[in-house]
Amino acid sequence: MNYRSISDMNDAIARNLHRLPRDIDLVVGVPRSGILAATLVSLTANIPMTDLDSFLAGKIYTSGITKRRAALDRQHSEMRKILVIDDSVSGGNAMRDARSKIAAAGIEGDFVYAAVFGLLSQHKETDIVFEVVPHPRMFQWNFMHHVFLEQCCVDIDGVLCLDPTEEENDDGPAYEKFLAEARPLLGPTRKIGWLVTSRLEKYRKLTEAWLAKHEIKYDHLIMLDLPSKAERQRLGAHGSFKAEFYRKSDAILFIESEHEQALKIAKLSGKPVLCVETNIVSFPDALSLPALEQAARNLPARLRQINSPDGRKKVVTTAARALLGQRAYELLKSRVKRPA
Repeated sequence: MNYRSISDMNDAIARNLHRLPRDIDLVVGVPRSGILAATLVSLTANIPMTDLDSFLAGKIYTSGITKRRAALDRQHSEMRKILVIDDSVSGGNAMRDARSKIAAAGIEGDFVYAAVFGLLSQHKETDIVFEVVPHPRMFQWNFMHHVFLEQCCVDIDGVLCLDPTEEENDDGPAYEKFLAEARPLLGPTRKIGWLVTSRLEKYRKLTEAWLAKHEIKYDHLIMLDLPSKAERQRLGAHGSFKAEFYRKSDAILFIESEHEQALKIAKLSGKPVLCVETNIVSFPDALSLPALEQAARNLPARLRQINSPDGRKKVVTTAARALLGQRAYELLKSRVKRPA
């Protein structure tokens, strides 16, 4: 599964700004996900932006007080070089529709059409594709609406709803109240293949009632058949239980809430796991090509998330070992340490 996060989109835009014409007056986002891409381009390059529907109506977003107002607060009629951007292009229907609407509106200008991610490096519907991401693929902003969801195992707490607090997680009345009133988090619009949760089997009816209340469709609900929270903690069965079911199932991806659990599930199941906490896919083989590609791509984002110098050093060291291999890493390390 080729997965891209919002951080990946931002990095792809930053790497490719030099490919855009330098005299762009306006960025127009194709609804809905293209508005995210347009916002990132606008903020990075300090260019005015709007969405396609507003553009067709002659409206442009106003700028904040911290921006250069003379350059940003111009009228619609002053915009001559216009970038129309979407998050991705596959079949090209959204971009063709955008082109048709602009032509039908009779708006004159020098238009550049771009997509951040494309199946190919060139699509006839676009002038520029920033990065090639082939199928199968998912994005952070659409994985809960993706057709592949029917082939996924999905955790509940931390994914579909917020995790319980320590006070709520008492394996008693407070927990039952939490199960009935849990605050929704990520809302799927497609049927989920398997809901796989460490919630105990004795809470099945409360869990099913909450899922029905929030209109979450699924084929199977897999729960942990243990008598109590204490027994679950004693056995440490969270990750191993999920991994064992995932390994035996036909699912192609597990969507997990916690980073450490994601690593464990990937290792034990031999399959990839998407963690919503980090928005990173964990692979069972750290030296596989997908894992190496992701390690290189996500390194800047991982470094930004870590505050301590020692933590950043550890991340860099781990990535270097994975990318170079242990032998090459040790050779490079010895050369760096060798005095001049």
